[in-house]
Amino acid sequence: MHNTATMLIELGAIILALGLLGRLAGRVGFSPIPLYLLAGLAFGHGGILPLQASEEFTAVGAEIGVILLLLMLGLEYSASELVTNLKTQYPSGVVDFVLNAVPGAVAALILGWGPVAAVALAGVTWISSSGVIAKVLGDLRRLGNRETPVVLGVLVIEDLAMAVYLPILTAVLAGAGLAGGSVTLLISLGTVGAVLYVALRHGRLISRAVSSDNAEMLLLVVLGLTLLVAGLAQELQVSAAVGAFLVGIALSGEVAEGASNLLTPLRDLFAAVFFVFFGLSTDPADIPPVLVPALLLALVTTLTKIATGWYAARRADIKGAGRWRAGGTLVARGEFSIVIAGLAVGVEPRIGPLATAYVLILVVVGPLTARWTEPLARRLTGGRTETPVEAERSTPEPAKV
Repeated sequence: MHNTATMLIELGAIILALGLLGRLAGRVGFSPIPLYLLAGLAFGHGGILPLQASEEFTAVGAEIGVILLLLMLGLEYSASELVTNLKTQYPSGVVDFVLNAVPGAVAALILGWGPVAAVALAGVTWISSSGVIAKVLGDLRRLGNRETPVVLGVLVIEDLAMAVYLPILTAVLAGAGLAGGSVTLLISLGTVGAVLYVALRHGRLISRAVSSDNAEMLLLVVLGLTLLVAGLAQELQVSAAVGAFLVGIALSGEVAEGASNLLTPLRDLFAAVFFVFFGLSTDPADIPPVLVPALLLALVTTLTKIATGWYAARRADIKGAGRWRAGGTLVARGEFSIVIAGLAVGVEPRIGPLATAYVLILVVVGPLTARWTEPLARRLTGGRTETPVEAERSTPEPAKV
């Protein structure tokens, strides 16, 4: 009973603090994500007031937060739009990989950590945080902007690439042979391909089966289906986040709109818990020794991500300001980077603190670059980021509700 009471008190304090921090961020027109992370650092191991009783519950809540963030992203687009995006955006995906994975691999080799750690750190610096970026796009009311499908296209390619990368990394870390790694990889690719096929061919049937006039039933069915598919995806060596995203893709029309309206408050709650948990799981004492290399790596890969977004938006014929907004939005790293670092810690323990410091820097910097890259570029170029005609073309549409 005592443990239950303590857990309820801690959870109540966390959620109340999140509400107050969110209100403070709203007052100053700023994303609350960095404040959530700093709160997690303050109340984690080695922090000012460590929380113990609610740690396990918070970990589960954090995982649900990532799943809901990716589900909501998936609900924004249909399967056919996804396939079109992949066909048109794959060159941007290649540029993204080269510009952002190479600095991580080079850094690991310079630090003398060896080729296995280089493969892991390449993943840490490569993958943007879909969770953080989804939240930032919502906070800045940019879901309807012309450059947003480009940003989401790059994120989708990265998330799907994780279905290939994570099994390879796991096999490399375990020293598995070519045969073992190949089997894991085939299972991952087969799962993603099967879900995409079902979404493309039978998406309407799935939407019809899930559809309900009763809001309670719709919420339970969509949430249950999402968690079930996410869990099965993880069992099959595919990211749970990718599974949740694919469920969102499979739903369309009124069902997607209704589910989005119902799930938005839940997403906001659990997403906040995810960012707090991220801070809770980091010991502040581990950060100072790796701060300089983490800062250098963050600086380089901030510039390379901005270049990636700018290139991707340029390929999509988006002009001026939209290119800079796309670049600034892609900077944040988060959930996948931490997963990758966690897998690699057994082989190279020093990668954990470095990756944590790196992600903490960019998860704070990311919302700032999303907001300020385009105004800064306009100021540096004397307001010449676009012509009047181009400005008209890139005028944001209202965000989807």
